[in-house]
Parts: sequence; structure tokens; C-alpha cells
Amino acid sequence: MKVKLIGMDLDGTLLTSKKELTAYTKEILSRAVKQGIIVMPATGRPLKGITDDLLEFSGFRYAVTANGGRVVKLRTGEALFEELVPVETARKVLEVLGHYDTLREIYFDGTGYAQADKLKDIERYLEEAPMMEYIMRTRIPVPDLWAKFEEENRAVDKVQGLFVSLEERAMAIRELREVSGIEITGALKKNIEVNAAGVNKGRALIKLGELLGIRREEIMAFGDGANDLKMIKEVGVGVAMENAKDELKEAADYIAGSNDKDGVARFIETYVLS
Repeated sequence: MKVKLIGMDLDGTLLTSKKELTAYTKEILSRAVKQGIIVMPATGRPLKGITDDLLEFSGFRYAVTANGGRVVKLRTGEALFEELVPVETARKVLEVLGHYDTLREIYFDGTGYAQADKLKDIERYLEEAPMMEYIMRTRIPVPDLWAKFEEENRAVDKVQGLFVSLEERAMAIRELREVSGIEITGALKKNIEVNAAGVNKGRALIKLGELLGIRREEIMAFGDGANDLKMIKEVGVGVAMENAKDELKEAADYIAGSNDKDGVARFIETYVLS
């Protein structure tokens, strides 16, 4: 396949269930880089959520973060472009999430903030230990999330809510559909992620491609979750993981192996590398 840029979701896609980037995957990505292909994370994570173990892989030069809310140069943190949630819109979203038992997060400049007492009870909102550990390691706890939001009083990269129950999550989605100017998605079973309207990973990859002189048809993307659906549809070659949601598999051009079996790397080795 004639591919010049490959965007990869992290959790459930490039990383194993233990949040690891395997040696084999690093080897294959390094071979792709040597062939002149840009390989990069395309994640819902904020910039600070791209942890040191990932940054150690020198082949990553760019990253789509916050579901496309900000695209950055990884080594400097410089934002190439961003589409943020306006402060008044973010306030409405936080108010809706506050109607339910949620661990709410706000993101400024690639850093995630969450209320300290909610973080201490993180096992109420998440079931997977690796994801709990990742959030505890990368979020800044604040005593009062509302106070932090009002103190900053500016647009946010993204708003996230982690829910105790699927029922409350569904109720919150119905409420949020009444809020204009937002994009509602999610990567986890019981979370909601809110970006500015029109923001998605695929759009961000295509805009980056335009900056770099790479056509849409030359962009490949891998994903597994609901926040990857538009990315899979919009890029030239969309690849869903074997462990992906059914709607992603139906929308994808190809299906790769699971994230716990180096699915991304094996697909790239087979179909992309010369």
C-alpha cells in the first residue's frame, strides 16, 4: 500500500491491554520510519498522557491528542493547530456531567485535571487496573474542579466524564445532545468525551497531511473505539482492530489482529513495508 502517514490510536490499538508498546511493534514502526513513513499516535489522551515510555520511541514526531482537539510536535509540545471547546460550552457540559455520579476531567494545554477525592475512588469508575494506573499517573488532582475551571476561565482541549453506571451515561448523553457546538464520543465502556463540534481524529490527520504535503489517500489509521469511528471513515485506509467495536469493523477497509497480538505491527509489516 502506498502510505505516507499512519495514525494509531493507543489504548486498545497500538498498546497491549497492559498499556505496553512491545519490542516487535517498535521494530516494525522503526522500519516504517526508515522508509520515510510518518508514524504517530492519534489518541484521545492529552499530551501529558503520552507517557515517557511512549516518548522513548524516537520515531514519533507528531501526535493527534484530545481526539483531534490539538495536534502537536512531540519533542517540543508545539501545537500545530487546535480546535478547543469554548469556555461557556465547557461550562454547560460540566453542569450536565455534574447531574450524575461522575469523575469529571478537564484538559488545558495538554494536561488533565480531576478532583482529588474522586480520583481516590477511581475504582468506582473504572474496572481495568492498567487504565486506573494510567489515569492516576497522568492527571493532576485538584481539591475543587469547578474552582480550577473558573480560575482558568478559558477554552479547554476536551471534557471527560467517567460514570459509575451505563444507565447514567445514557441519560447524560441525552442531555448533552441538547448542548450545541459539541462532539460527543467515548473510548471506554462507561465514559463520555466531549470536544468542539466537528473535531475528530480523522479530520486532524487529514489537516496534518495537508501541512506536510500528504494526500488523504496516503493516510492510514488504526483504531478500536467509538472515538476512532470517524477517523476510520475519513482517512484513505481505515483499519479496525480485531478487538474493535462492531461498528468500526463494519466501517473499516481492513481488519487487523488484536492489540494483544501486535495487530498494528503485523498489518504494517504485511501490507505496507517493502
